[in-house]
Amino acid sequence: MIFKRVGEGRPYPAHGYVQRQWAAIAPQQIRLDQLVTTKSTLDLEQLLEEDSTFYGDLFAHVIHWNGDYYLEDGLHRALRAALQQRQTMHARVLELK
Repeated sequence: MIFKRVGEGRPYPAHGYVQRQWAAIAPQQIRLDQLVTTKSTLDLEQLLEEDSTFYGDLFAHVIHWNGDYYLEDGLHRALRAALQQRQTMHARVLELK
């Protein structure tokens, strides 16, 4: 099992963070098996694209809410890490209460 759970949708409350606010959060390592996805499908072009982070953040965005870590943005990065047989990835983690 790569992820803790495959989900669909965002069960946590809206946080309203924009790119600049995400950029202020220092990246940290997180285990893939702790993550709950918020998407159940992935566009293969996005996964296989050589420079898929050109227009986005270099790090995945994760929401920590009610004891779970939700992968809000960066599913393609997480799957790449898994395909490279890594158990962790770097992500910006936002704590919601």
